[in-house]
Amino acid sequence: MNGSGFWHAEQAWLGHRAENVLIEVDDGLIKNVTEGVPAPRDAIALKGWTIPGLANVHSHAFQRLLRGEVESGGGDFWEWRDRMYGFAQWDPADYFNHARLVFREMLEAGITAVGEFHYLHGHGNELGIALIDAAREEGIRITLIDACYLRGGMDGRPLDGAQKTFSDGDADRWARRVDDLKEADGVRIAAAIHSVRAVDPASMRIVFAYAKDRGVPLHIHLAEQPAEVEECLEVEGCTPAELLDREGILSSDLTAVHAIHLSEHDVSVLGFNDVRVCACSTTERDLGDRVGPLRALADAGCPLTVGSDSNAVIDILEEARGLELDQRRATGRRVLHQPEELLRAATRDGMIALGWQAGELEPGMLADFVTLEQAHGRWRELSPAYLMYGFSGSDVTNVVVGGKTVVSR
Repeated sequence: MNGSGFWHAEQAWLGHRAENVLIEVDDGLIKNVTEGVPAPRDAIALKGWTIPGLANVHSHAFQRLLRGEVESGGGDFWEWRDRMYGFAQWDPADYFNHARLVFREMLEAGITAVGEFHYLHGHGNELGIALIDAAREEGIRITLIDACYLRGGMDGRPLDGAQKTFSDGDADRWARRVDDLKEADGVRIAAAIHSVRAVDPASMRIVFAYAKDRGVPLHIHLAEQPAEVEECLEVEGCTPAELLDREGILSSDLTAVHAIHLSEHDVSVLGFNDVRVCACSTTERDLGDRVGPLRALADAGCPLTVGSDSNAVIDILEEARGLELDQRRATGRRVLHQPEELLRAATRDGMIALGWQAGELEPGMLADFVTLEQAHGRWRELSPAYLMYGFSGSDVTNVVVGGKTVVSR
């Protein structure tokens, strides 16, 4: 994945707007960034706006098949979930080919790193390896977030139907299987507690200890549906966030996906522990989810990130924009998050959640950067506001990952 060379950006975002920026890359890392210089003869010209690579913190690649297939007949999240299970059985070779198409679509939208929240374990590690191989083939960084999934609900009911293929039986066997997955160039292995519904407290602690001992990110689906909160209150006597706090799971290494149905106390404990939050606005709209208290979470100390989740839409700029716009409709207020905050969620903070030293155009960072251009927008000066509200993934013209061009059009 690692390459070297010079790129000259017409305009670039370096934490501020800069013109005529020379980016020097050595062995996949940014070596120097120099503003206001002419392009050397051997530099690759980047016309338009160059920004750090975008981070897709939460993806289920297999759910891309549901796009357009579940939009009639009505129903709620739980009925959608039942239909989704029908798309969860894969042959490894077919999954490799499918994932290649999904990851190519991500690259073409400017995503340079994806967090693949993976729980399809019916073939052991074969489908996880298929995802890794597909990502390496296409040239996108992948953090394979392998999820522990053990039960059908908080009352201990057994797994049913397709859920049985998600489980290793217990957390120790999950850990032994995940240990057989290997990191490589462009590949990180991370851990996940699927949800408080699917993993009992004792097993949560095992997964948490696994991630902490190996220094890898830990993710969890948290409080996406009211039913999860109600069941947790009934069985454990506390909310899902309070349960994680009680079990010692909350930390700055944890990313809570969705985090929608939260009490004020939930927000406080998540913020106190610097837990990252991943909003997936296009999927949350598609599933009829409510809008989470994202401004309150950010104010409490939670860094925000974004993900494409079910891949109903693959456009991280839209996810970041939706993070703000959905809250406007829910609250009746405008500009709850400044454009710079949204850009940071889509780049630096997302990369941190995935375990990558990327998301900023600075020396020492991974050489992942994206260029966007609009023929009708060439008179505009680069600003986070216009980037967030005037562009989409379809405006991406060039993508560099680790100093190698993977998209050029």
